[in-house]
Amino acid sequence: MTVRRAAIAAGAIMLAVYVATLAPGVTFWDAGEFIAAAKSLGIPHPPGTPLFVLALNTWARVLWFLPYAVATNLFSAACTAGAVGLSAAWIARATRAPWWGVAAAITAGAMTSVWQNATETEVYAASLFVSVAAIVAADLAGRSGERRWLLLSAYLLALSLPLHLSILVAAPVVIYLAAQRTDGSYDLAAGAALLGVTIAAVGAGRLAPWWCVAGVAVIAASVVPSGGAPRRTRVRAAVGVVVTMVVAGSALLFMLVRARHEPAIDQGHPVSLEQLFYVIGRRQYDVAGLFPRRAAWWLQIANWFEYADWQVALSLAPTVIPTVGRVLMTLLFAALGVIGAQQHRAVDRRSWRAVLLLFIAGSVGVGAYLNLRAGASFGWSFVPDDAAHEARDRDYFFVLSFWAWGLWAGIGAMSLMRRVPRVRWPVQAGLVLAALPIMFNWTAVSRRSEPEASLPSKVASALLDPLPPRTVLFVAGDNDSYPLWYAQQVEGKRRDVTIITMPLLGAPWYSAELERREGLLNGLVSGDELGLSARIAAVARAAGRPVAVAVTVPAGDRNRLGRDWKDIGFVYMSLDDADEPDNQQDKLFSVIRLDSAAMRQAAAAIDPWLAGKTLRESLDPVHGDFFSLLSCPHLADRSRGRPQLASLDSTCNLR
Repeated sequence: MTVRRAAIAAGAIMLAVYVATLAPGVTFWDAGEFIAAAKSLGIPHPPGTPLFVLALNTWARVLWFLPYAVATNLFSAACTAGAVGLSAAWIARATRAPWWGVAAAITAGAMTSVWQNATETEVYAASLFVSVAAIVAADLAGRSGERRWLLLSAYLLALSLPLHLSILVAAPVVIYLAAQRTDGSYDLAAGAALLGVTIAAVGAGRLAPWWCVAGVAVIAASVVPSGGAPRRTRVRAAVGVVVTMVVAGSALLFMLVRARHEPAIDQGHPVSLEQLFYVIGRRQYDVAGLFPRRAAWWLQIANWFEYADWQVALSLAPTVIPTVGRVLMTLLFAALGVIGAQQHRAVDRRSWRAVLLLFIAGSVGVGAYLNLRAGASFGWSFVPDDAAHEARDRDYFFVLSFWAWGLWAGIGAMSLMRRVPRVRWPVQAGLVLAALPIMFNWTAVSRRSEPEASLPSKVASALLDPLPPRTVLFVAGDNDSYPLWYAQQVEGKRRDVTIITMPLLGAPWYSAELERREGLLNGLVSGDELGLSARIAAVARAAGRPVAVAVTVPAGDRNRLGRDWKDIGFVYMSLDDADEPDNQQDKLFSVIRLDSAAMRQAAAAIDPWLAGKTLRESLDPVHGDFFSLLSCPHLADRSRGRPQLASLDSTCNLR
């Protein structure tokens, strides 16, 4: 088998796996926003990912014959399969063992965190592809010394700005491979140039001008080392690196231009350089520095081990609670990783050091840089109750460390089958062992199972369908908003409804957008989230527009928006008069009246779909939460105030 055939075989196998488990529509979390942004050529949440949006839009236009969400989901599958193929080629070339390359890449591609990103519209799949492509380009730069591969490596690293900064996790590997030649010598000029690109990209992402200046200075200094290429060649290379970096970063200007056309998805509204920097620098969020640590060091390290236990056999126990079977499989592949690392080191130390560096950067490096809180599911039994937790488990941040582990485990599987005494196993036996994570992850990772596959779309329909025309609908967060944005922008449903994402009201650009587009704040665009929400509700009523609140909005927040509500299933409709005061902060309770006919109608639309369906166990509670709400929406309201029903009655009995 040749290197090229190894790459094609590994990529094709994993592409088939990803397509077979691909989400048939929109999924929860960021996917709905990304798909809606791609459709409308808009700007998703900071840092805006303009290159991702443009690539998705172009890809979906080429695959016009597919449903839009299927096409964009397939983009993630293709990106991840591409990363698999490139990794197979890299390992096969370095070790001169094509079957090692196939096995290594398959195991890496079957890791849970990798696989889940590959089957939905998620920027981390594209980021993985660019990261691996940069590594392969740097490997070729170090092998050949050709400037074109150095420039390609620089360009791919610089794409971290318009695509995603997670690409820079691979930067230490890229710098090392480009700098070290296969004969053991070092090209310091190449290494310095790529180091400069990395420093400048980090500075731009952090809005740290002096870092950017320092990065350019390091690139300029790359012409100083003597020996190797002539000075003129080094100067040309340095200039070329700066130019490619600028070209890559120029995609950021798309946001500056596009925002002036008021796209439907326009987070941050970067119509000025100041607002563009606001988006690029993620000023909307609490971006942590290195210190103080937001959680104890031991806890941040332990989080990685929790996520590592999910990678190779999640179907044995698709919950956050470890089990004996799953842990044993994790330990087996950890042992295969150790064996593979030893064999890899014996064959080719250059690429072995690169994989080791990738593992360290993707685990310790990511943990140190991101300074995460305790994971959403981690340590509830021994971490203090008041400790800060992440909103969701962030295993996808560590994907390159799991990728490196998978590469070694695949090599280890091939080596182990060759080392069994007195048994000459065929090469296929090693591939079967390397591919075991496909079997042991399939049912837990597949996005084709119902009811999970259709749940986000059903949530959007349950929220939108019962609403009167021109309703102003208040929702609680991402998993309410993004399926709704997808339904409106991609499927064209109920565009007359104005969606108010209450947590976003803390961002000045969002309240300004609502005033600019809808006139819902009567000129007042500053204030706290609940105060602005109450004002929007009052202005909407005064304009004769219905006001509704999703059941996911906490009762205390709903009480600030009105006193009298009609329960129609998944939403509460306001019954307040237009002259009601817009400040409800003194109201502890609101009256909830039941509209039995409307609730039966809402139930009739959902019950046939719910019939006979049960949820799989899952790491992410979002499906369970929304499935429960669709089954019995009033359960979301743990403080019904003064509902007009007997204490033992349940609105679910109306079904």
